[in-house]
Amino acid sequence: MNKRMIVYIIAKMLGVEGAVLLLPALVSWIYGEKNGIIFLGVSVLLVGIYLLFGRKVPERKTIYAKEGLVIVGSAWILWSLFGALPFFLTGEIPNYLDAFFETVSGFTTTGSTILTDIEALSKGIAFWRSLTHWIGGMGVLVFVMMLTSLDDENSMHLMRAEVPGPEADKLVPKARDTARILYTMYFILTAAEVIFLMFGGMSFYDALLHSFSTAGTGGFSNRNASVAYYDSAYIDGVITVFMILFGVNFNLYFFLRLKNWKDALKNEELHAYLGIIVTATALISINILGIYGNIAHAFRYASFQVASVITTTGFCTADFNLWPEFSKAILLAIMVIGACAGSTGGGMKVSRVLILLKSVKQEVKRMLHPKAVTIVKVNGKKVGNDTMRGVYIYFICYIFIMIGSILLVSINNFDFATTFSSVLTTLNNVGPGISQVGPVENFHAFSGLSKLVFCFDMLVGRLEIFPYLLLLSPGLWKRKF
Repeated sequence: MNKRMIVYIIAKMLGVEGAVLLLPALVSWIYGEKNGIIFLGVSVLLVGIYLLFGRKVPERKTIYAKEGLVIVGSAWILWSLFGALPFFLTGEIPNYLDAFFETVSGFTTTGSTILTDIEALSKGIAFWRSLTHWIGGMGVLVFVMMLTSLDDENSMHLMRAEVPGPEADKLVPKARDTARILYTMYFILTAAEVIFLMFGGMSFYDALLHSFSTAGTGGFSNRNASVAYYDSAYIDGVITVFMILFGVNFNLYFFLRLKNWKDALKNEELHAYLGIIVTATALISINILGIYGNIAHAFRYASFQVASVITTTGFCTADFNLWPEFSKAILLAIMVIGACAGSTGGGMKVSRVLILLKSVKQEVKRMLHPKAVTIVKVNGKKVGNDTMRGVYIYFICYIFIMIGSILLVSINNFDFATTFSSVLTTLNNVGPGISQVGPVENFHAFSGLSKLVFCFDMLVGRLEIFPYLLLLSPGLWKRKF
């Protein structure tokens, strides 16, 4: 284990976080708030850590997949620990554990909250809260990689540990260039949404915050009623479209940029993702028709909630707690499935579900025709054995983590729907659940132990389990660094 290189990269990352904190400091200054000094103080602290540990490159620079996982897992925890300080030191979230929960929820793009009055937040704090979504959406390591220089080989180990999905691919030969391409597309889509929302009557500040949250598929709003506050079919439509767009694998946008329309439009995962959205929207629209009176209103609210849940954004325009059980069951199902691999969305990912379903189909064929040679293909290509094994292990770990989390959270003695959906929504980085953690509720009432479990689930869900399995492995710490 290359301890010096691990410390060096993490210190560099904390320095970048310190620089980013200057943005909410600027917002606080623009709006004449005193909280800006808090952001500056935390920024100075983080830059100081960088100057102490992150300036001198170690002689031995090589890191491998193991170090990459340790760096990613540790960096996300440290970014959250320090990122929580402005919430805590300003007194806007007086309990540090609650501040940590809110920050983890932000960076992991979960969107679950402990806040009961979001509109009471200062402008600078609300900006920082939504900005965590935008940074976390594409990944804090990818963000740092885009801004700083790292050895390309090392960069790829970091990217593989952080990018969601069964596999992480380079778009171009150098990982740093890949990071910059991803963020260029990310920025363009975010800017486009800001413009469209402003056309709908949103202020620049509100449009920026909601675009940050949409892009990162996080769901933090600066309004207590979330997007429902605006009561605008136009705004609902814009955010619905952009939520779906950010749930698409960004590799496909790169193909479109290269005018490779064929590969982009023939993508199986894209077809499945859009198919699930269309089917779920149609079924829920029919199911809630009696509540809203006409198909146009039913479609408006169904499509928004479906897009919000499958992309794990977590915005809401309706209290689906009041919907029929069939509609809630569909939302819980797509909550597990999630968005596409390589997107900013959470969940298991459509590609993993496809592989699992095709594996079942392959096994059935093998039982019917023992001598037949059957292989699992996605997009016409054979799925490698390593990828298959990774998907199986991920699914097994996912189930066990969910069961363990439910048992721990059940100590609070809330009803089963609350307990189950609270774990499901945090593990899949969605935000709202049902019952007492529904779209108009929050996580404030849970115990400290449950909030720590949720923080773990959010981090595990965002980084897809393996970095934290490694960090929790006793064998790692028995090794000499």
